[in-house]
Amino acid sequence: MKKNAVWMAVMLGLLFPCWAAADDPAARGIMEKVDARDDGDNQSSQMEMILIDKHGKERRRLMKAFRKDKGEDKLSIMFFIEPADVRDTGFLTWDYDDANRDDDQWLYLPELKKTKRIASSDKSGSFMGSDFSYADMTSRDLENYDYKLLKEAAVDGHAVWVIESLPRSAEIVERYGYTKSVVFVRQDNYVVVRGINWVKEGDKLKYMDVKQLEKIDGIWVPLEVHMFTKKSNVTLHKTVLKYKDVRFNQDLKEDFFTVRQLEKGY
Repeated sequence: MKKNAVWMAVMLGLLFPCWAAADDPAARGIMEKVDARDDGDNQSSQMEMILIDKHGKERRRLMKAFRKDKGEDKLSIMFFIEPADVRDTGFLTWDYDDANRDDDQWLYLPELKKTKRIASSDKSGSFMGSDFSYADMTSRDLENYDYKLLKEAAVDGHAVWVIESLPRSAEIVERYGYTKSVVFVRQDNYVVVRGINWVKEGDKLKYMDVKQLEKIDGIWVPLEVHMFTKKSNVTLHKTVLKYKDVRFNQDLKEDFFTVRQLEKGY
C-alpha cells in the first residue's frame, strides 16, 4: 500500500471508527431476539409526556396513542389532547421493516391546519420539544448497524447484556443523529431497559431508562420511560413518558392510520 493510502486509512479510522467496526455474531443474535420479541398488536393507550427543563420546571401533555402491525411493518398514530396549545396536534408513523426504505412520518399542526411530512434530514430533531427525536419514535433496522457485546451487568437486580451499536454509514448517522449507542438488554425477556446515545452534534449524551416495566396480556410493556440530555455531566433537559390503560387486540383498521384521519382527529 502506498504511503498516502496508508495515511488516509489511518485518518479514516480515527475520524470514523464506527464505520470500521466488525460485527459480533453473539451481539447480533441477541439484538435479533430483541427485534423479534412479541410487542402485541392493535394496541391503544393513554400517554402522559412530562417535559422538565434544567431548572426543574415541568410542562405536561396528554395524548391518546394507537399502534397496528401491517405484515412486518408497524403503523402508529397519536393525538394530543391537553393542554390547549397542543390540542388536536397529531403524529403519524409508518415504520417499514425494509432497511432500504425510509420510514414515513407526518405531523399535523391544527393552528396552521397543515400536515407536515417529516423529511429524513429533520428526523434527528426534537419531537414536540421532548428529548426524543422523530427517529426515536421508530425502530432501528438491524441491517444498518454493527453490534458488539461489551459485558454482562445488572439493572435493577436483573441480569442484562450490554451491547454497543455502531452505524454502518454516514447516512444513518445523519438520519438518527447518533454516532454510537449502548443498550442494556434484559436477559430474561429481551427488553431494552436502558440506553446511552452519543449525539452527533453538540457534544451531548442522551440517556434512556425504563423505570416501570409490566406484563400485560402476556406482553412486556414499558409503562414509564425517562429520556434525558446531558452535556459535561450537566442535565440540560428531561422527558418522562407514562403509559396507562394499555390494551391489545383492539378493533383498529388500517384506514385509521392515514393522513386523512390525522387531520380529522380522534
